[in-house]
Amino acid sequence: MKNSLLFIFALATLQLSCSKPSESQSEEVETVAETSETSQTLPTGDNSQTSLDWAGTYFNVLPCASCEGIETWVTLNQDGTFQLKTNYLGLNDAREEIFTGTFKWDDTGSNVQLEGLIGDAPGKYKVGENQIWHLDRDGNRIEGELAERYILKKQ
Repeated sequence: MKNSLLFIFALATLQLSCSKPSESQSEEVETVAETSETSQTLPTGDNSQTSLDWAGTYFNVLPCASCEGIETWVTLNQDGTFQLKTNYLGLNDAREEIFTGTFKWDDTGSNVQLEGLIGDAPGKYKVGENQIWHLDRDGNRIEGELAERYILKKQ
């Protein structure tokens, strides 16, 4: 009698394990696959991109070798677009420039690169809590006595 019950249980288990998955099970598998694909493209863990309210406009007057300073506004939008507006102070010819385009996050999710800029602006910024740091061409923070002037504050 025990052998018969064991045989019936084994047969039922085999039958269920070989059956075609239901439509809802298939949708679950697809959803899990889509979720894992998406999570692979985003940096994992806490970083500026995932943990901060970084979208907004940042401002400061950056140092300038040939003028009194460069008023700089950087607007980062949630959709991955930006606007960079600069105004060179103290020049006889008002030199205001406006650039728009897209930006990309680096692999760490901490720095952004403004795409499509012309001229000598590196367009690299480290994103922090309510501020961004204007970075040099190599993506390093600027150091020295003027370092504080390269920090743009969120408006």
